[in-house]
Amino acid sequence: MLQCVSYVLLGLSLLFISQAEASDSAASLQASLALLKQSSMTARKQAITQLGEGHQPRSLVILHALLVGQLFILKSTDTMVLAEAQAEQAFTVYAAESNKDLGKFLAAELSKINLTNALRSQVRQLIAELEINAEQPATRLAAVKKCAESVDDHLLSIIKARLPIETDAQVKQAIQQVLLLQDMTQGAKSERIAAMKVLKNQDSLAVVNQLKTFVEKDSEGQFLETDADIRHVAEAALTTITQRMHWYAGIETVFFGLSLGAVLVLSAIGLAITFGVMGVINMAHGELMMLGAYTTYVLQQLLPNHVGLSLLLAIPAAFLLSAVVGMLIERGIIRFLYGRPLETLLATFGVSLLLQQLVRTLFSPLNKSVATPQWLSGSWQVNDFLSLTWNRFYIFVFCLVVFVALMQLLKRTRLGLEVRAVAQNRTMAKAMGIPTAQVDALTFGLGSGIAGVAGVALSQITNVGPNLGQAYIVDSFMVVVFGGVGNLLGTLVAGFSLGIANKFLEPFAGAVLAKILLLIFIILFIQKHPRGLFPQKGRAADS
Repeated sequence: MLQCVSYVLLGLSLLFISQAEASDSAASLQASLALLKQSSMTARKQAITQLGEGHQPRSLVILHALLVGQLFILKSTDTMVLAEAQAEQAFTVYAAESNKDLGKFLAAELSKINLTNALRSQVRQLIAELEINAEQPATRLAAVKKCAESVDDHLLSIIKARLPIETDAQVKQAIQQVLLLQDMTQGAKSERIAAMKVLKNQDSLAVVNQLKTFVEKDSEGQFLETDADIRHVAEAALTTITQRMHWYAGIETVFFGLSLGAVLVLSAIGLAITFGVMGVINMAHGELMMLGAYTTYVLQQLLPNHVGLSLLLAIPAAFLLSAVVGMLIERGIIRFLYGRPLETLLATFGVSLLLQQLVRTLFSPLNKSVATPQWLSGSWQVNDFLSLTWNRFYIFVFCLVVFVALMQLLKRTRLGLEVRAVAQNRTMAKAMGIPTAQVDALTFGLGSGIAGVAGVALSQITNVGPNLGQAYIVDSFMVVVFGGVGNLLGTLVAGFSLGIANKFLEPFAGAVLAKILLLIFIILFIQKHPRGLFPQKGRAADS
């Protein structure tokens, strides 16, 4: 019983201590803000010092706002606030102590806290110190990397003090890199050479930039670094790092090629179904993609505060809309033109013009911008030499998901069985009782729906406009023909192959000439292999 009572008393004492500390922290913050309100630069210097020494949770936010000119006094209440400019002479204001939204105010209602250059320098140092000792490893890592660009004796002492107590491996490595950079520039000759031999194995732009200064020449052609031994070690280190940079550039090129290939596959996979099964040259395929992109735009207008949700809802909505429009095109026009591919080309080209004009009438001829969700924004910074954008990565994954789902549909459902039967031998399938007219309509709807889904993906990497589909229709036909008409695996391989080849050619030939070279290659390839990479199989394949 006595032990339980002691535990309760201990818990209460800890609670009272934490409350007292919180109260002291709040009082200290209020005292610092009160000093900042004074016009005396001496008082403001004292306030900045207190903010740096107090380590209050809001100190870093307030110091950042002070440095960039976003710290103000709200005249009506004489309170310290953070203000973000929203429009001309209008600001959104937040309480400095609590970050509570206080509403919108005009510039005349606010008084800005100004600093001298000396105080700005002090604020920068305090921000760096607070960030280097922050709780979040990501904040500490960013602060240390920033120090690598320009470090003084004060920051160097802070970094050295942090190294023995640092627990995060990445931050510790970054600190060691900063110290090695200092040895490389300011140490003795043996220390500089030893530092270069270690740093050549690290992927850092700061290291590259510093090594370059050792091999540069002045206006008179003399080396800036006079020691030949140091120059030779620096040149060897640069050679090693440059080789790795080329390797990372190759990985990045392959990644961009795969992302471009994913777009090509998404735009071509629906065309592969309709062209391969029905023999229809659908020139309106690009406009069906355009409808999917506009579906994304419309849903974002209906759900402006839920960008991610609207994008997810756009996938089934775009599929259904494009599928319905595709089935209407098939039932209204194409079913009267089977066996006449040139006439289907002309008819669907007319439909594409009609759809373009319809969109121009409803949404105007101007391009529309579709917002990108937070989880699709930004990039994965692997190191200073390799960065992979999230939107292209997700499009690549999305392409594979769509492809696998379509393959399962064609292999494991009755519709898929009938589609494959009609594709291999339409006459025999009809004789076996398969309703070929119904299969044609559903197949065209399926291909059109996938085109709409492709439009959703395209809305995340380009502007949405009436001419969106025209940029991809020729590429889609190239992918289908190169991969093998009607073969989905061929479409997948062809799309990724052409995407990667295009990205490797662009640096040497330019974007336009790269496409021309690929077109020439496909023409020569088709001359040798008329059925593409994966020719269609079946009794009717020859026809």
